[in-house]
Amino acid sequence: MSSILTNNGAMVALQTLKSINNDLTKTQSMISTGKEVGSARDNSAVWAISKVMESDVRGFKAISESLSLGQSSVAVARNGAETVTDLLTSMKEKIVAAQGKNVDRSKLQADITALTDQIKSVVGAAQFNGLNLLKGSDDVDVLSSLDRASDGTVTASNITVARQDLSFDAGVYGTGADLGGNVTTTLGGNIAPGGTGDAFSNGANQLAATVAGTIVAGETYTFQVAGKTATFVTTTTAVNDLAAGLTAAINAAGIEGVSAGVTGAVITIDSVSKFDDVTVNTSGSGAATFALQANGVTAAAATTNTQTITARASELTFSATAGVAEGDGYRASIGSMNFDYIAGKGETFEDVARGLKSIIDGAGLADISTNVRQDATTGAWSLQIDNDGTALTLSDAGAAGGTATGGLVGLNKLDVTEESKVSAALSNIETMINTSIDAAAAFGSSQGRIDTQSNFISQLTDSLRSGIGALVDANMEEASARLQALQVQQQLGVQSLSIANQAPQTILSLFR
Repeated sequence: MSSILTNNGAMVALQTLKSINNDLTKTQSMISTGKEVGSARDNSAVWAISKVMESDVRGFKAISESLSLGQSSVAVARNGAETVTDLLTSMKEKIVAAQGKNVDRSKLQADITALTDQIKSVVGAAQFNGLNLLKGSDDVDVLSSLDRASDGTVTASNITVARQDLSFDAGVYGTGADLGGNVTTTLGGNIAPGGTGDAFSNGANQLAATVAGTIVAGETYTFQVAGKTATFVTTTTAVNDLAAGLTAAINAAGIEGVSAGVTGAVITIDSVSKFDDVTVNTSGSGAATFALQANGVTAAAATTNTQTITARASELTFSATAGVAEGDGYRASIGSMNFDYIAGKGETFEDVARGLKSIIDGAGLADISTNVRQDATTGAWSLQIDNDGTALTLSDAGAAGGTATGGLVGLNKLDVTEESKVSAALSNIETMINTSIDAAAAFGSSQGRIDTQSNFISQLTDSLRSGIGALVDANMEEASARLQALQVQQQLGVQSLSIANQAPQTILSLFR
């Protein structure tokens, strides 16, 4: 049925043309923008996912900038620590040269002072954007990642860079909890065989050897003291003669820091060894016996016997079980002077002992010398302090809550102008070199981690961008082909609509 009121063919042709035009508009938009999903209207789910990923990409761009900043800061600190290590090594050369007898120590000291000033300058200048990792003890966090959980929660991750304090700062002794229980002072001077007379002074520690038993002329007896051997062959059967002969042999052996005396059948061996225990061993071809007494301990009479004379130095012995926290301070009081070392982050009692040694040595006290040792049995670290002068008092203390001492404390107090101070300077410079090497190594490790994370973030950002492109970008080859097809369809649609609009004209011929 034909109608002049309703042209169904035209309506169908019109709807088809509209559909073609909509597809054509969409395709042209894809070609012009390059996106298949340009707005939430195109595909709300894909658009939402892409926007979340785009926000992450922008976040990772900020992280990349943060890593670059951290990378530069750590690189400056590492270069600074390596430079300090080189300067300390040069300083060690000067100190080693000062060990000689015929050297101009004043000129060597001038060189050491100049190197010290240069190290101070390097430490002060090793900053990037105001951040100096060679001073202080607070760690620095470098933003390294954004971690998105399955529920959409986002958390930031950091790479923590530990500061390495290479300053000369003395630190501040705290007023917190009492830590005196972590350190014990043992006075080591003037110890008689019976164990009495402990003092912080320059006296000798003694061992008494009581000679007894049956002696036959022609027997050989030996005392080995501090690794050196003194031998006597008997000419009589009297114990007093054997004691006197061994005493003379010990004195003739030229054992450093050791001398012997005799009263009747008792040999007294005096040791002024500062930091090393002196072991005494006896042996013989006959039946004579030796009862050895030292430090209040007696080794029962025997021909073959062993006893030890303890070192003269007094000791501050630190706990083998307690830990050390940042800000824990320990004090050695010598006479009326206090010497403090306050631990930094991650330090141990070895660091405390060596730090106190550097500080005490740097004070230049007459007749005072120091040494650090570790007990082979307990693992406890001790600071040995010897007084080669008049008697003084020695005590210890400890308190929490202080401000850490600089890692190179005492560097500016190294002194090689006197032969008696050169040995301490060499020991302390070794500790400082190790400190700077550890600092440079720590920065190198942190820089390597930051470099790895930076590369990962760059690759991750590229992957996210590729993922976003796969979701929203248009396939340009497909869009181009579709555009041509739609343009042809549009032309055919226009033709169809024109034909449909002409259909009612045929009704006029019925009325002619």
